[in-house]
Formats: sequence, structure tokens, C-alpha cells
Amino acid sequence: MGASQSKTDAAPKVIHSGTPVEFSQDVVDYLSDRMASPETTPERQSTLDNHIRSRIQAEIQTLRAEEEKVRQEIQHALEKENLDREIDSTSENGGVSQGDAAAKNSAMLIGDLEEIRAKVDRYQARRQLGDFPSVKEAGEAVVSCYRSNESTPLECWKQVAQFKAAVADAETVSGEIHGFSVDS
Repeated sequence: MGASQSKTDAAPKVIHSGTPVEFSQDVVDYLSDRMASPETTPERQSTLDNHIRSRIQAEIQTLRAEEEKVRQEIQHALEKENLDREIDSTSENGGVSQGDAAAKNSAMLIGDLEEIRAKVDRYQARRQLGDFPSVKEAGEAVVSCYRSNESTPLECWKQVAQFKAAVADAETVSGEIHGFSVDS
């Protein structure tokens, strides 16, 4: 039904006119130039570019939304997995009560805090190494040597060794001042 209406004839229809039709040379040149170069006009190209940009932006927004959804699903799965692990670890400890598990977690947290404090103290001590002039002088000697021996930096091994020794001495002195030993 209706299929015959939407069919088109394959042969083009030619209409013969009784009056001759003439075109100016400008129109013929314009049409022939247009046929020879299938480039789009700047206005058409701008419209196409804007359309493509808008589709790309829409696709980027869709992908970002999907990425956020996947990220949230992963986060929820990880949270659930961590919670399950905590529940399993408390049940493996002979049915430890929640209060005991909280005390265990608190003890672990205090241990972690002590470890972080020690790292911060070491960082502060290393940051204060700049207060030692021997370290600064040895560092400047290394830089000077490298600049004067750009093509043969291995010639600076003595300055590097002196710098390492100065840093080690400074760390030892700094460790004694702050009451802890610095591991090399």
C-alpha cells in the first residue's frame, strides 16, 4: 500500500520548451567553476564545523557522565568490599565484639599517626639541612663542576662524594639535635 507512490522512475524526464533558453556567460562560468571545484563555501564550512563541534561536545558530555557513573560504581564496590573485609576479619577473630574491633582500629590508627609524625619530623630535619653551610658550599661546587665539564660530567666524582659526605654529616648532626637517627 502506497509503495507505488513513493517509487521514482529511473529515467530523467525531459521537458521540451518551444522557446530557446539562453544563459549569460557569467552564469555558465559560475556553474562550471562550481562543478569543477566541489569545495564548500566558507559559510557552509562554518555551519558544518559548528555542527560537528556541537556533536563532539555532546558526545564528550555523554562520555563524562558515563565515566562518572562508572567511577561511582567502582567506589561503591570498593567501599562494600572493604566493609565486607572488616566484617570478615572481626568474625575470624573469634567473634570479636564491635567495641573490640573499634579498639583494634584505633590502635592501628594511632600506629599510623606515629609513623606519619616520624616521617614529618624526618622531612623537617632534611628541610633544615640548608642551614648547614658545608652542604651549600659542596652543592655549589658540584654545580660549578658540572657546568665547567658539560661533556664529561664524570670528572665531578670528587665534588659529588664531598657533597654526599657533607649531607650525611648534616643529617647526623640534625638527627642528634632532634633526638632521632636518620636512616640513609
